[in-house]
This record gives sequence, C-alpha cells and structure tokens, in this order.
Amino acid sequence: MNATPANPIQLVPGNSLITKTPEEGRQLAIKMSRLIVKATQPDAAVREKLRPMYAEDPAMLIAVCQAVATEFATIAAANNYWR
Repeated sequence: MNATPANPIQLVPGNSLITKTPEEGRQLAIKMSRLIVKATQPDAAVREKLRPMYAEDPAMLIAVCQAVATEFATIAAANNYWR
C-alpha cells in the first residue's frame, strides 16, 4: 500500500519504541529503517530496480547497517537499555 496524505506511512509502528526484549528492539529497528526507505522512495518499482545496485555494493550495505544501528540505539535508550 502506498502512502497518501489521507493514509501516511506510520514510521514508528504502533507509535511506540517500547519493546519487551532487545531482540524485539532490533527487529523494530530493521522495520523502521525499511519504512524510511519506503517513505523516501514510495515507488515500489523504483525500489525494486535499485535493489541490485545496493545489494552488491559493500559500502551501501555498511550504510544500511549504520542506519539500523542508529535506529536500534534510539530504541534501546527508549527502553532504558532493558534494565
């Protein structure tokens, strides 16, 4: 489903960063990173066309990991590092 002004992409699923475990937090970080790509490039056909370019580029894959790590750090802080 594409986002529209009447139906925007929810960038924080469930409108909460709180998770029960670090594993759930990591999964949320991955999902949030994917959602920002979708929000940035809403055309699914264009995203599919671009996928081979970054799938085989080590620097771009590292950038993906950095984006997920940043999201995870935010989620971990919101969860008081699960203490």
